[in-house]
Amino acid sequence: MPGPDPHNDTSRDYEQFEKAQLAQDRDAAGVDTADVDDTTAQNLVNDLVDADVVTPIPEDRVLVHKLSGTTFDSSTQLAVFHRGWTAGRDADAEGE
Repeated sequence: MPGPDPHNDTSRDYEQFEKAQLAQDRDAAGVDTADVDDTTAQNLVNDLVDADVVTPIPEDRVLVHKLSGTTFDSSTQLAVFHRGWTAGRDADAEGE
């Protein structure tokens, strides 16, 4: 008895479809950080300082993200990190 007709085999199509769907899901769940310009970053950092989430250390010219203990020398880096960190924490909370 011959095997399945290789021209009728759609398993590779299904695998490609699954990969595309998973990639779309990851993209939809991700946080867009491309829109963090200097002004946006500075405003977010100022809000985080006011909320006591970030501690500026002027003599070292760094910003400490208290919730993670991570130190940054750029407000843009901190803003992008905080957005990703917050999104990760939110995703973890939804999964519980």
